[in-house]
Amino acid sequence: MSGGSGGEALTLASADGTKFRAYLARAGDGDAGVVIAPDVRGLHSFYEELAERFASAGVHAIAFDYFGRTAGMDRRGDDFDYMPHVRQATPRTVFADIAASRARLEKETKATRTFVLGFCFGGRIAFLSSAEQPGLAGVVGFYGRLGKRENEVWPAPAEQAPRMRAPVLGLFGGGDPSIPPSDSAAFDSALTIAKLKHHIETYPGAPHSFFDRTFSEHKKECDDAWRRVLAFMRTGDPARAA
Repeated sequence: MSGGSGGEALTLASADGTKFRAYLARAGDGDAGVVIAPDVRGLHSFYEELAERFASAGVHAIAFDYFGRTAGMDRRGDDFDYMPHVRQATPRTVFADIAASRARLEKETKATRTFVLGFCFGGRIAFLSSAEQPGLAGVVGFYGRLGKRENEVWPAPAEQAPRMRAPVLGLFGGGDPSIPPSDSAAFDSALTIAKLKHHIETYPGAPHSFFDRTFSEHKKECDDAWRRVLAFMRTGDPARAA
């Protein structure tokens, strides 16, 4: 995936004083903004390019890194051993980093309607942000895991549905064994019971990470997902397809 409008590398400070990397791309105009929560790799170049692509589409965007506390501030290559750092990332610290990223986005741009969008590990974080980040315009989760493992510190999104306030768009691959249909159905049901505006879209046969790591192999699904995301950010309706 190629980017678009140029962006700016930033160093932000979280509520506890931790410094972490972020990447800001400004749209020419518009009041929509998005905080991008990456997959387990943290602030990979894919997410910098995605921020630029959002800016080219008229959405101010900032992507941030989870691992300032454990991996430092240096840029990292594709050989980065991310799992030890993922295990140390907690809801308290990640949501504080999202709040700092959002504050910088809204200060530096004209964004007044801010969304959180995430992928994989970040997809779950995006869903949970509907409960944890007040005043969001919406959240988008690409293949965010919905189940909960034993001793895991992150709650299952369905458990938090009664606390969620921002509309939810969930985008899943039908060929993803890590997110069985029963999990997405349970999440859909929990959001319905909570009377929260939402839409769940599943692409038959698409694998986990179809939009990021295997983007070029799933163009049809990616194009549809991109249209849905932009329509949601334009209208506030997660069920809009274009």
